[in-house]
Amino acid sequence: MRILQEFVVARSPDVVWQFFQDVPSVAQCLPGAELTGQTEDGGYEGTLSSKLGPMTATFEGKMTVMTDEASRSATIEGKGVDKRGGSRGQVKVEYSVQSDDAGSKVSVDANIQLSGPAAQFGRTGLINEMSRRLIVDFVSCLEAKLEAGTQEEAEAIRASEVKGVSLLFASLWAWFKSLFAKRDE
Repeated sequence: MRILQEFVVARSPDVVWQFFQDVPSVAQCLPGAELTGQTEDGGYEGTLSSKLGPMTATFEGKMTVMTDEASRSATIEGKGVDKRGGSRGQVKVEYSVQSDDAGSKVSVDANIQLSGPAAQFGRTGLINEMSRRLIVDFVSCLEAKLEAGTQEEAEAIRASEVKGVSLLFASLWAWFKSLFAKRDE
């Protein structure tokens, strides 16, 4: 499943790019993500929990980040296993930070592969809608961290907890509305 997203941050590309180089701070802004360690080769270990209706998947895994400073772009590759639910996931995310009239435009191209029970949610348009909602939370956290007066204040700012059922219903509603909007065009 492929997810394409873009968002704008009201800061210069240099500031936003530097923020993305601080992987622990970025993880704090990802709802459900927690870094648990760093590997000898410079990668990261962690968990990613997601509540999808009645199902909760907690993927434990590893990721690597390869950056290109000159183009302000990076590739993140990760894989994980939900030991309790039996699902597996792999992700490859490419992102770039570009100049925009309002500050910086961040483009994200994610290719996600799920197997096991979690894969049933990859067959609908709901994942795209849910990712849009999670991006809004991520950007809000990122901007709050950048506005913090001190390092301690920035460290205390974290993404809000994802409420699976409410996120699912809000996403379903937005998805249904988009279906009817397409019919009216």
